[in-house]
Amino acid sequence: MRPFDYHAPTTLDDVVALLRCHDGQASVFAGGTDLLVEMKEQVRRPAHLINLKRVPALDRLSYDARDGLHVGALVRVRDIETSPDVQRHYAGLWQAARELGSIQVRCRATLAGNVCRASPSADTLPPLIADAGVVHAHGPDGARRIAAEDFFTGPGRTVLARDEIVTAFTLPPPPARSGKAYLKHGRRKAMELATVGVAVSLTLADDGAVDGVRIVLGAVAPTPMRARRAEDMLRGERVGPGLLEVVSRTAMDESRPISDVRASAEYRRRMVGVLTRRAIEQSLERAR
Repeated sequence: MRPFDYHAPTTLDDVVALLRCHDGQASVFAGGTDLLVEMKEQVRRPAHLINLKRVPALDRLSYDARDGLHVGALVRVRDIETSPDVQRHYAGLWQAARELGSIQVRCRATLAGNVCRASPSADTLPPLIADAGVVHAHGPDGARRIAAEDFFTGPGRTVLARDEIVTAFTLPPPPARSGKAYLKHGRRKAMELATVGVAVSLTLADDGAVDGVRIVLGAVAPTPMRARRAEDMLRGERVGPGLLEVVSRTAMDESRPISDVRASAEYRRRMVGVLTRRAIEQSLERAR
């Protein structure tokens, strides 16, 4: 590991000032499960390391029926996994947290780190988008809010400026009769990157028809993507086996996977159909 200067600021403005002063030469440290490994292997070589752990209020995890879920930038994935509120109201995010790495990794890794890494196969990204999550960032001009689905611009790239940091995520409270799910497929059952991931969040009307729905696909495009044509097919409809098959096939056709060492594009495309059907079924069961 190459030498670096260590900073432990106590305010967000100090963090931003350090990022601006060391333009492009500084990395922000929260859990460090990716960063420290890459520094050791010299994949990343920051001259400055900025620790966020002395900045107050970034570790808040809270839920209420009016404002929904708040997840601070220092909240560990394990805290999300073990939260009764997350399990009850945001089952997709809860399932994704359970799938991320090993328990040792989850006890250090943060949601903010997983999101800002912007890997197309990251588990937490699809449910965050499916739940209409908002990313809260802080920079030289103060705070700003970014819809999670607009946050990613490509593999490893986001809309964050070099002198901005993520401070929190908020997810709106789910309406009555809501159901959510996240399912992934990989070559192993644990500690595996998603070959395909699918998140579904839907709400049922009083007559049992789908009132609102989001279907988000992971690891099948440069960024997590919504299957909008599949969503449109579900809205206003009562879901039966025939419609479910058509919707799953439509999501499969909307995906844009590539072939790599983990799977061929065709295999990924077929798994989109399988996981979309299962995630919709699971969401419907939870909504009823």
